[in-house]
Amino acid sequence: MGVVLDVKNCSVDIQKEKILQDISFHVKRNEIMALVGHNGAGKSTLMKTMIGSREKNGGTLSIAGHDQDKHYKGYKRHFTYIPEEPLLFNELTVYHHFKLYQKSYGVPEDVFASRIQTYTEGFELKEKLDEYPEALSKGMRQKVQTICALIPDVPVLFIDEPFMGLDVYAGRFLEEELVRKKTEGASIVLTTHQLDKVSELADRYVMLVEGKVSSSGDVSEFHELKRRST
Repeated sequence: MGVVLDVKNCSVDIQKEKILQDISFHVKRNEIMALVGHNGAGKSTLMKTMIGSREKNGGTLSIAGHDQDKHYKGYKRHFTYIPEEPLLFNELTVYHHFKLYQKSYGVPEDVFASRIQTYTEGFELKEKLDEYPEALSKGMRQKVQTICALIPDVPVLFIDEPFMGLDVYAGRFLEEELVRKKTEGASIVLTTHQLDKVSELADRYVMLVEGKVSSSGDVSEFHELKRRST
């Protein structure tokens, strides 16, 4: 149960405005961590900082001992990411997106084939493999993006609002897959506005208020905090 993701004193300024201030927390193996907070609390900024698309002003980030600043290539290969808005290439088919992730993360062919069959059935995408993103609905594009991130075996999976755009059946399938990934050793960090999902899925939580950690702990403590506030 060692620490996999370690965030220490992370700070982010945007146009001289302090967005994140001295954020510190860690995520262990076999653990789902929920980042919670109101709009503007800094959740998405923190997520972008952890994946490396937002530059930080101070602090350190590491995954499995790979420092984001010192070993970024190694750091990047140790996570996948599901954004709130799907980010797909218009010139690639659905299947080509999957192959891109397979090649990028070195997923063996037999493992890849098995996962594509499982995920395209679970997310009801089997008939869309030769389609291009522009021909898909937003929900379908979100399913493609989700499958891409689930294909590799990586220590950390980052998810920004995982259930946005997914229908009920796809959402349930994703929940089951996240629990399975966790059981097999993955660490998962997710943001969500759906507070019921925090209690159902997460093991621990970090609450952000105005760019600072206001509280953190076991998800049972979050349940009590939510109950008292209501």
